[in-house]
Amino acid sequence: MGNKPIMNYVVACLTLFNEGAETLRIRARGKHINKAVDTVGLLRRVFLPNLRVVKAETGTDLLTRTDGNQAKVSIIEIVIAAS
Repeated sequence: MGNKPIMNYVVACLTLFNEGAETLRIRARGKHINKAVDTVGLLRRVFLPNLRVVKAETGTDLLTRTDGNQAKVSIIEIVIAAS
């Protein structure tokens, strides 16, 4: 997840499912976590009502900043499957 609009990620997920993917892993860090959750929610509500959340995990990544200091950033990883 990044700075693109949520619909870009929804369309990407739909495309991958249409190409035969059985499961997808959506991963986001920091302020983009809400986009990952919104993407899955929109997919379930509007496009794929039978979509299953197989696994959802949270955690922390350790990043090195440009000044050399380290920072902890929250992450979320959501695994979804089209039934």
